[in-house]
Amino acid sequence: MIKKTLTILAVSCMMYSCATKTESNPFFTEFQTEYGVPSFDKIKLEHYEPAFLKGIEEQNQNIEAIIESPEIPTFENTIVALDNSAPILDRVSIIFFNMTDAETTDSLTALSIKLAPVLSEHNDNISLNGKLFKRVNDVYQKKDSLNLTSEQERLLDKTYKRFIRSGANLGEKDQARLREINKELSTLGITFSNNVLNENNAFQLFVDKEEDLAGLPEWFRQSAAEEAKAAGQPGKWLFTLHNASRLPFLQYSENRPLREQIYKAYINRGNNNDGNDNKENIRKIVSLRLEKANLLGFDCYANFVLDETMAKNANNVMSLLNNLWSYALPKAKAEATKLQKLMDKEGKGEKLEAWDWWYYTEKLRKEKYNLSEEDTKPYFKLENVRDGAFAVANKLYGITLSKLEGIPTYHPDVEVFEVKDADGSQLGIFYVDYFPRPGKSGGAWMSNYREQHGTTRPLVCNVCSFTKPVGDTPSLLTMDEVETLFHEFGHALHGLLTKCEYKGTSGTNVVRDFVELPSQINEHWATEPEVLKMYAKHYQTGEVIPDEIIEKILQQKTFNQGFMTTELLAAAILDMNLHTITDVKNLDMLAFEKEAMDKLNLIPEIAPRYRVTYFNHIIGGYAAGYYSYLWANVLDNDAFEAFKEHGIFDKNTADLFRHNVLEKGDSEDPMVLYKNFRGAEPSLEPLLKNRGMK
Repeated sequence: MIKKTLTILAVSCMMYSCATKTESNPFFTEFQTEYGVPSFDKIKLEHYEPAFLKGIEEQNQNIEAIIESPEIPTFENTIVALDNSAPILDRVSIIFFNMTDAETTDSLTALSIKLAPVLSEHNDNISLNGKLFKRVNDVYQKKDSLNLTSEQERLLDKTYKRFIRSGANLGEKDQARLREINKELSTLGITFSNNVLNENNAFQLFVDKEEDLAGLPEWFRQSAAEEAKAAGQPGKWLFTLHNASRLPFLQYSENRPLREQIYKAYINRGNNNDGNDNKENIRKIVSLRLEKANLLGFDCYANFVLDETMAKNANNVMSLLNNLWSYALPKAKAEATKLQKLMDKEGKGEKLEAWDWWYYTEKLRKEKYNLSEEDTKPYFKLENVRDGAFAVANKLYGITLSKLEGIPTYHPDVEVFEVKDADGSQLGIFYVDYFPRPGKSGGAWMSNYREQHGTTRPLVCNVCSFTKPVGDTPSLLTMDEVETLFHEFGHALHGLLTKCEYKGTSGTNVVRDFVELPSQINEHWATEPEVLKMYAKHYQTGEVIPDEIIEKILQQKTFNQGFMTTELLAAAILDMNLHTITDVKNLDMLAFEKEAMDKLNLIPEIAPRYRVTYFNHIIGGYAAGYYSYLWANVLDNDAFEAFKEHGIFDKNTADLFRHNVLEKGDSEDPMVLYKNFRGAEPSLEPLLKNRGMK
């Protein structure tokens, strides 16, 4: 997943008001640190508000200078000047938003909710500034005579369309209403996501009887005991809704009622009619988005969003999703039948339910392949997997990553690496933050602490929620976590290897359905036999993973893909249904979700990967965009065929991918970039084959 803090012109930001000594505020100048990294050791809560205030003041002055310039509007004095108009605001925003996801507190949350409307207004003041838009429009209208590079054309086009899509051509009354909508959306989104975080943290399943731990591996029991001790209940075992706790519990626990309890707690987040309830929040968000789209001339929010993507419109997205659904659902039904037969063998007369899927899937995996997570985890020590991902990047692109000591961080878990190119030049600084904690949002993502542009190199981070070390046992990853690490590092490579002139086009500032290509293609290397032998070593003996285990890993690549593809597709289709709706008045969101899933004939043993009350992706930038993972899955499977054809470490193929995708950012149309790499548009066949659907 990619989480981006964009410039103030592009998104609503957050601000707060308080008093502090401004002369010592670390945000007011470039960070006075080695490599220009953030001064996390000096940044305090009270620094954010004056930095936002000063940043707004600085950008307003810079925009006024653009407007008042006596010179004829040019690409440099208008478009580039606007792209660089907010140094302080960019600096504080990018840190603040990362902290609200990775290390939030009640104070940060209150700060963001209170002040979101203020920066939303600042955003609108820019995008609805008629004089500023006139200068942008003047440059845009003569673009064909300016002899611009492809990247300059792309930045000009993006800037112009951003004004149009922000209401620059609307009448005064409609602009006023658009301002109100943006303000309300800016706080609703924060409230929604915070409610999900609160629900995650509130649920605690304490077990005090050892017999209730039946089936759980020893490492997991130890982890749960440590969690209970940390929560003030030594002698018990604590299980939570974080992936690293919930998923192993569902996978191994023989206690069916407890599996049901933790599963239902997870799928009912934001739906408990309490202070964290999100049903009305999501209804308001969807309603306001629809109204915004209508104001801007679109029939639904999905078509507004998709107008600037590879997919172009909702019909194209739904065509892909429905096509894949026709393959995925039958495979999921066949998997359910096999799991039911496994249950029948036990003679308990039980019917397969959603909370049974992981448990019996693990049993079936063991029976079919004689392989379980317990067989593979000892070979997937976190540090070894991470070094494996680094080694792959070295073999592909010649880059090296070296750990840095003494770099300020916001939490002791964070590690920092310097990234260098093959010629020794610095490409950027890379932060990793791998373990779950109460102040961190769930899931995994990549973001930036500084955007690349010109000679300024980026500061990139990966934030994840992997299995924690327990006692003398290091963090041992599941296969899914291994692929997640490679996935997020793929995003990081996109951010680190970029070579663009402008912030607005660099790195991961690409359309949503292209941004997952670098991350998802990087997953393919994780399970290649040659790569597994590079990093998969037993954490106790150092033994390289045996060939027989590698063979079993490869044999089960398509195992359970019906379930995985179906739950992903169900969520993507639910997202599209939410954002193609044309009437939201008095809509019952849960009834809407049920109707949408019933139309798909989704089997009751599978729920959408995300339900409406905790679908954080569509709050945090993937609205009408969750399909992107599948759209990009077509691209990444097709793209990896090029490596398979020529060798997974073929230098020419790697150079083509680096120079045409990773370095290019959004400097050209994404399909042009893809065809420059691959030589043709992508085929659907590799995806279907790799998911076991053909």
